[in-house]
Amino acid sequence: MRLTSFTDYGLRVLMRMAGAPEHPFTTADLADEFRVSRNHLAKVISALAAAGYLETRRGGGGGAMLAQPAETIRLGDVVATLEADQALVECFAADGNACTLTPQCRLKARLAHAEAAFIADLNRSTLADCIYRPVEV
Repeated sequence: MRLTSFTDYGLRVLMRMAGAPEHPFTTADLADEFRVSRNHLAKVISALAAAGYLETRRGGGGGAMLAQPAETIRLGDVVATLEADQALVECFAADGNACTLTPQCRLKARLAHAEAAFIADLNRSTLADCIYRPVEV
């Protein structure tokens, strides 16, 4: 299983924010820290906010913060939310299934089970288990 960079950065954002839950983080600051595109990170933060994981505030002193305690955020739920538009294989996609094996495929159910097991295993952990605090130099 491979996660998209979108999900990778979503998890990094949450881990970083969990390490300083009272501190608002700007997109620019996180983009600089992670060395990624500000535009890409803005989309990630927007998706996390839309899913209820982050609160965002505009203006001076604004930024994004966790919308709920890290102990209540299940990692599998985050991954499932951020990967929702990414089909594991073509036949899982809502549109465009051109696989000629689909009518008699015996693999699809096994892959669906494996994907569910992956999410369930991640849900055994919360964001609190993965808090990141940078080392002060």
